[in-house]
Amino acid sequence: MAVDSDLELMLRVSRGDADSFGVLLNRHRGPLLSYFVRMVRDRGLAEDLAQEAFLRVYQARERYQPEAKFTTWLYRIATNLALNAIRDRQSDPVLPEALVAETNGDFASPLERAQDGRPNVEEQLAESDRERMIREAIEALPEKQRAAVILHKYQDVDYRQIASILKVSESAVKSLLFRAYESLRVRLEPLLEGGLV
Repeated sequence: MAVDSDLELMLRVSRGDADSFGVLLNRHRGPLLSYFVRMVRDRGLAEDLAQEAFLRVYQARERYQPEAKFTTWLYRIATNLALNAIRDRQSDPVLPEALVAETNGDFASPLERAQDGRPNVEEQLAESDRERMIREAIEALPEKQRAAVILHKYQDVDYRQIASILKVSESAVKSLLFRAYESLRVRLEPLLEGGLV
């Protein structure tokens, strides 16, 4: 049985097919939630933003025009929500490390990781420091650079889609990513010197 494309599903949703919306929701909820977690570093807020993104997709269903890939449209909505949330929370304190530790978008404690045969405590601490340094370096990037890096590296979105999501040219995306990766390289140099990367 062929898997329906996102475009086909969204066109059905635009005609009132709630089941197709459920398929889209199930297909994209995990990756979208992972994107929000990386952008806003707060699991609860990320879940709220994912729900809001899908609510906006549903509310706009009758106006949907397939001018770009469905995922491009979805991540444009998500990026706008994430950037607004980041701006709204600029003065909020950073969450404790234990609340933001993640593996592929899923949260797991060091004990849970150790119980499934993963690295020992010393290895986990080194990995935890490495992840923290990378996370902090990404969080320190300007908003659009951060969004571009997360879309490119973690969500596997191509330059053309990122350009559409961020409403900039492809050359601007390449420039954003170049500056972001250069900043990350400089900031993460201690990891390279210490052999942690």
